[in-house]
Amino acid sequence: MGPWVGAWPEDERLDPELLEHGDRRNVVDRYRYWAVEAIRADLDTRRHPLHVVIENWKHDLNIGSVVRTANAFNVAAVHVVGRRRWNRRGAMVTDRYLHVQHHPDVDDLVAWSRADAGPLWGVDNVEGSVAIESASLPRVCALVLGQEGTGLSAEAVAACETTLAIGQFGSTRSINAAAAGAIAMHAWVRQHAVA
Repeated sequence: MGPWVGAWPEDERLDPELLEHGDRRNVVDRYRYWAVEAIRADLDTRRHPLHVVIENWKHDLNIGSVVRTANAFNVAAVHVVGRRRWNRRGAMVTDRYLHVQHHPDVDDLVAWSRADAGPLWGVDNVEGSVAIESASLPRVCALVLGQEGTGLSAEAVAACETTLAIGQFGSTRSINAAAAGAIAMHAWVRQHAVA
């Protein structure tokens, strides 16, 4: 959207710089020209009680894509376990509109989940996993995603109440971590989100 045309609006949510120079951000039309803080505050009023966790032991490049998808589904927060730094490029600035929290290790994640988020549910095709297509996901929970290639760590699997597997029918052992995250979040949305 280009610069604002017409009478200057009197709305404290709007960003004067964006009004003057245009808004080229990837936001839905309702948030055009809104300041980042105003968008985040509005989203906070209707976030879903779903948290998304991703392990980051080897600087996983998928975290940015997971964050972008988590923003699209308006989850309560994204949690990064392991390395604090992650590649934000795939997030396409969507991390500004949601809450991203860091946990140095799985023990810290478990302590947080017991206090704030309900059960941890892993997403990985490990032995004993339940098919996500037929699982009844809790309304309040945290979906835990593993590292690309290696999947969930043994510590994360042990910390999860249940582990979900995404049905696959080809020859590959696993699907991309960002794609798995999107599928898992959508499975939760289908069961609990009000459109």
